[in-house]
Amino acid sequence: MRTVIVCTSVSHGNTRRVADSIAEVLGAEVVAPEQADLAELAGADLVGFGSGVFYGRLHPRLTEFVKALPAGRGRAFVFATSGLPEIAPAPFTRPLVQLLQDKGFEVDGSFSCRAFDTWSPFRLVGGINKQRPNAGDLAAARTFAEGLRDGRGPVS
Repeated sequence: MRTVIVCTSVSHGNTRRVADSIAEVLGAEVVAPEQADLAELAGADLVGFGSGVFYGRLHPRLTEFVKALPAGRGRAFVFATSGLPEIAPAPFTRPLVQLLQDKGFEVDGSFSCRAFDTWSPFRLVGGINKQRPNAGDLAAARTFAEGLRDGRGPVS
């Protein structure tokens, strides 16, 4: 299965660590939006999209990249890292999932985990979630990827 992961990881490398764990299972290449080749994405069996969460949203570089994608078909997944916990009724990944579905992608699932965060107020105390993503988070990301790889249906 040909897989490409488009990842924006700008602050502490948290999201890239999760992307690399997922990529390891899927045999995927991880690229930044600016490095993504549209022909390669169109030819992929599965495309992942991930970033850290900023002000409750995925990074604008990733969102703008997805908005600029031509309509297409294929399987996709979304992942995120955040200092703060997700609120069940409004997951961080939902807007990007909806955007991908509107573009014609079948979104197989989403994954998120906590991560080291030094956003403004947290910087005063040296940040929060200093040890995250940890081994358990990365193992959960690999399990998520195994579900995608094995076609166990939508996973979250």
